[in-house]
Amino acid sequence: VQLQASGGGLVRAGDSLRLSCAVSGRTFSRSVMAWFRRAPGKEREFVAGIMWNGGTTFHTDSVKDRFTISKDSAKNTVYLQMNNLKPEDTAVYSCAADLAAKFITTTVGAYTSWGQGTLVTVSS
Repeated sequence: VQLQASGGGLVRAGDSLRLSCAVSGRTFSRSVMAWFRRAPGKEREFVAGIMWNGGTTFHTDSVKDRFTISKDSAKNTVYLQMNNLKPEDTAVYSCAADLAAKFITTTVGAYTSWGQGTLVTVSS
């Protein structure tokens, strides 16, 4: 599976952005697609995940009222709609795939395929 993330940029606090992750290659019925982020000086953290079949989602507490993960199976694309962005959302955002998932996990090591990151910078 190959993943290609896009959509990052420089925005102001309160603005919105939509990230896209194009998925190519095989996907599996038990795949989970997720977004992670790494802020400067911090470890990579889970943001949101979605099950490829069924569409069940999970968002980490810090974003669940502002960010929404979704997918378009016909386009093999996963999105992260980010609203009301805050300076603390500044990070490199990466999409990842867990190809043998029974549930959505926040554990970085469970995700075996990663796309390159896209930088989101939120100014105050």
